[in-house]
Amino acid sequence: MEIQVSSQIRDLIPDFKLGIIEYRGITVGDSPQMLKGRLQLFQESIYFDLEGQNIADLPGVQEWRKVFKQTGKNPNRYRPSAEALYRRIQKQNFLTSTQSAIDLNNFFSLQYQVPIGIYDIEKLETPITIRIGEENEEYFGLNGRPNSLHHLIISADRLGPFGSPYVDSDRSPVTEATKHALQIIYLRPSTDLENAKKLTESLMKMFIQIQGGEASCRIEG
Repeated sequence: MEIQVSSQIRDLIPDFKLGIIEYRGITVGDSPQMLKGRLQLFQESIYFDLEGQNIADLPGVQEWRKVFKQTGKNPNRYRPSAEALYRRIQKQNFLTSTQSAIDLNNFFSLQYQVPIGIYDIEKLETPITIRIGEENEEYFGLNGRPNSLHHLIISADRLGPFGSPYVDSDRSPVTEATKHALQIIYLRPSTDLENAKKLTESLMKMFIQIQGGEASCRIEG
């Protein structure tokens, strides 16, 4: 799948990089008990670790808040999705298991403190561009409301924007009917290429271990 990072992002954030994973022939369904248990235990561990901590000081959260500032988006109003997950856990509003693809996304987003998006490829039209949202651009998000994309890093196909490290649109989510998926890992800019590859491959291997199918991955940016 053709994916390009805009020159505007490259100029603003020279170390910007994404982990890109394409899945084929997957089966999305109820998460196995192993994943449900790990997700619950991990959240409980994070909750106790966060006592007395400022979430904005976590390394991954700190880097992505800086990225939002670099593109002109206020991270106090529009929080990177990984930060939003941590803030839920700090309030003991733990994530419940939904389905295998989303549970894995949440688990790795918490583990690496980075936003991660996953999309149904059959609902997208290539090419895909990673760029900065323009004035008056918006979409209806998975948070149940319209979201302004101005100054926000977004993923867009021929039909328009569909994803971001803030919240994804409701146009192309992965469901139990999904057979082919695209996963975008918004890596920390400070992550070197070797570790970026290791992180991306680790996520990919666990994903196909649970969902089956085949996959390929690469680093963009």
